[in-house]
Amino acid sequence: MPNRKRTTLALAAALAGPVVVVGAPAAHAEVVDVNYQCVTPIGPKGAVSPIDIKSVRSGGGHKLTMSFQKGVSSSPVELGKGAMNPSAVIEVGGADKGKVQVSGPANTEAIPANTPIRISDLSGTYTPKKSGKVTFTAGVLTIKALGTTTTCTPRNNPGASLELDVVGPGGPSDGSTGDGSKGGGSTGGTSGGSSAGGELPRTGPLDSAAALGTLGGTVLLTGAAGVLWLTRRGQRPAG
Repeated sequence: MPNRKRTTLALAAALAGPVVVVGAPAAHAEVVDVNYQCVTPIGPKGAVSPIDIKSVRSGGGHKLTMSFQKGVSSSPVELGKGAMNPSAVIEVGGADKGKVQVSGPANTEAIPANTPIRISDLSGTYTPKKSGKVTFTAGVLTIKALGTTTTCTPRNNPGASLELDVVGPGGPSDGSTGDGSKGGGSTGGTSGGSSAGGELPRTGPLDSAAALGTLGGTVLLTGAAGVLWLTRRGQRPAG
């Protein structure tokens, strides 16, 4: 019985081991206040708008969406439906460097004169060139309307709205999956065959626990129920 208890504890530890790795955060995002100072056809204007940048994995890249929670400029005349077209630059820093051009649809409703212009969500695709932790920060905003161009530049050196772990060309060299977690090695092989290192399979109870540990992502699906089953099985009287 003591041996069975030790085996059960070892199995439980093997199951719990990968939890920290699997649960590792892939990204950190926060809303950042950006002080936009705009050069308009009628003179300088400015406003502070909270900016949010989100990322969604898309093939080999990441679709970025930049959201403005407040308007940053205004027009002396009414802007009819579809008259205003926004675009912006997202500055890429950290392990990778560059700029991501993002754009959005024209205004769907008329914007009254001297009313803050609410910018629609702007989106674009970022394709990593290097692997590591990358930051995304709001850059220059451009508003085109009625044949004029308004350029708004951040003046308060805003912090990053998004921090993301990415994988560049060639993939990671340390087993990273590119989403902030570590990928496990292959556990393939046929029954009775030798392992990749030429070592014969081992079948002892503690060796089985170690094998289950390497299959963490799969075994974790059983959750507490799997551990309970193992415990009860260990308590059964010998046949």
